[in-house]
Formats: sequence, C-alpha cells, structure tokens
Amino acid sequence: MNHCARNVFVGKWNFLLRPLEKTRTKCHQCSGSALVCFSRSQTTATEQAPDPGKGEKTPLRAIDLARKLRQEKSSTRTAEPPLSDQQKRVMDLKRFSLQLQNVHPNVLAKHLSKSVLYQDQHLVIINKPYGLPVKDSNGETSISSVLPVLSKMMDGIKVRSDSQLLPCLGLEKEMTGALLLARSEEAVEHVLELNSSSQVQRKYWVVTAGIPVPSEGMIDIPIIERAVTGSQPHYKMALSPIYRMNDAGSGLTKVRANRQSLPAVTKYKVLDSHGGCSLVELEPLTGVKHQIRVHMAFAMSCLILGDHKYSHWSKLAPQKLPERVLGKLGLEQSKSRHLPLHLHARQLTLPRIGHGTVSVRCPLPKFFTQTLSRLNLTFPKENDDNQPPCNVV
Repeated sequence: MNHCARNVFVGKWNFLLRPLEKTRTKCHQCSGSALVCFSRSQTTATEQAPDPGKGEKTPLRAIDLARKLRQEKSSTRTAEPPLSDQQKRVMDLKRFSLQLQNVHPNVLAKHLSKSVLYQDQHLVIINKPYGLPVKDSNGETSISSVLPVLSKMMDGIKVRSDSQLLPCLGLEKEMTGALLLARSEEAVEHVLELNSSSQVQRKYWVVTAGIPVPSEGMIDIPIIERAVTGSQPHYKMALSPIYRMNDAGSGLTKVRANRQSLPAVTKYKVLDSHGGCSLVELEPLTGVKHQIRVHMAFAMSCLILGDHKYSHWSKLAPQKLPERVLGKLGLEQSKSRHLPLHLHARQLTLPRIGHGTVSVRCPLPKFFTQTLSRLNLTFPKENDDNQPPCNVV
C-alpha cells in the first residue's frame, strides 16, 4: 500500500471513530468502558423500538387497562333499560334488607341503637327495620342475636352491667315499626300479663288496594289454620265464621264453630282514600297469628300492598294488583313480587312498670311514605308527624 492510499484509509477510520469518541466523552460517569456503554444503549434502543415488519403491539399499561374496564362498564350500564322510580325504590329496599341480614353483629347493633324511640330501666322500644327477623331463623342475622351487643352499647362499653334485652311482643320479618324489648325476665312476664289483660294498645297502619266499607267498624270473625293442597302444599290462616248466609239468602244461619278456631277481633278506621286505595288504621283486640292480614284480605276484600301470602288462597304467587294501582306505583305486574309488605306498627301504648303510661308513635319507613305520595294519600291532622313521637304520662 503506497503512502497516498494509506492516508486515505486512515482518514476514513478517523471519520468513523469521531462519533465513538464523542460518545466516549459523554459517558465518563459509567464505570465500564465507553464502548460497552455505547453498545448497551444501542441494544436497549433496539429492543424497545417495535419492529414495524413483525407487527408487534405495545404492551398495555395498568392505567390503560383500568380506563378500558371503566369504559366497558359504563357502556354496559348505558345499555341496560332505565328503571322506574318504584323499581329503584324496591331494589334499594331489597339491597338494604340483605345488608342488614349479612352485616357484622356490631354494625347491626349500632344501627339499632340509633333507632331507639324510648328507654327506661325496664323497657326499650326501637324502630324495627324492614326484612329483619326478630328471632333466629334459618341461620339469618336476627335482632335477638345482636341484643347482647345492643345492651352493652346502651349501657356503655366500659360500664360493667348485668342488664340484658329480651323481645316481648314480636313483629313479623316483613313488618316495620315499634318493637318492644324488656331488660329482664321479670319485665317480660309483666308485659305479657298486661297484654293478656288487654292493657297493651297497638295500632298499625296499612296501605290497601281497595277501600273498606263502611269506613269505620269492627271485624269479629274467628280464625283457624288450614292446610292448602295442590302443587305447593302449605298452611294458611283462614276465616272460620260462626254465621253463614242461609239458602234463601234472606238472613244468617248460625253454624257450629270449629273447636280449633280462635276468636279474632280487629277495629279499623279508614284514614284516607283515593283512586281505589286507602290508608287504614287497625287495632287488633286479640293476638291471633296473621290476624290483620287475614281480616283485611278475606273479610274486607282489601289486600294489603305487598302481602303475597294472602293474595291467593289456593297457591303461592306474587300479588296481582289492578292496572290502575300498578300505573300509579309505576310498576309492572311481573315486578310486583318485589313490592314490600306495607304493614307498619305505628303506635304502642302501655302502662309503665311502677307508675304512669308510655305511648310511642313510630315514624314511617321511607318506602311507605313514598307509596303514600304516589297514591295521593295523606295523613289526618290529628296524626301529623309534627307531634312528638314519644309521650310519657
């Protein structure tokens, strides 16, 4: 190789080494050689850059995945048909009921402690929520199961006390309203004696499909438990009248009373009515099982809203309501099974242990007042909620 050719060859190598020298001067912080650092940077850039020829996709980041899931959820939510106000109310009520039955006992006890309407050293009256059984049943959370915790909360967590809470006069699972509790076994026995001697007055409010005629009166028809045969055998309480219409249809004929029938007497008064529905106040003078529901359904032919058990005699099926009532409630007949029982223990009056009388008026649950509003039913002035809920004389 001559001298000119060697100079040209060296010049080309100098030209190729200039970028490497610049890179070497910038990588003075690296512990290794600049050449190794330069090679790594080129390799990393090559690995990170997607090859358009291979068609590889950029990996989805976590924030992108979360955004995609939110978009899919919102699109699914918008695709669902809109619910009516009544359907939303019923679904919220079902959800609330299930929450009460599955929450921790301490949480339920805290909720019940906020619903105390009256208390003294012998008795406690609380506002029972919908869908919560008073006694243990089928492993569900009940009021009785959290009464020890509730008693401790009322007395104070740090206070040592032997007091307890015991249910006296229970309410059905689907009922709401004033629930009486006792602080001792002696108080329970005292309340039961008062109840057997008709010294405990209980008034209930119901919303009915139908208007009782006359608007005020007394139902005095014995009740008996009967077996219902068919595809779904079950038992129901039924009327067992002492009188029936004679064959000529001109009068009543006395029949022999069934020995298993129980005397049942219920006073009633229509507080308001509109569009074929009514708000009725009921006062049972006896304590037969399902007395109010049976008297209203079979004696007065006025079904209580949400009473699916006594809407049909020969079968177990959701309540069937007139079209005009369904229209006001904004409810389809196929969804009537979600309608809750509109039976509320409104007022409880009894003598205090020692002296005096206590009378407690229990506020209506939200679903009850919303139904009254939809049906254009109002409270009478003498029963206005502006009055104090508890009166002790």
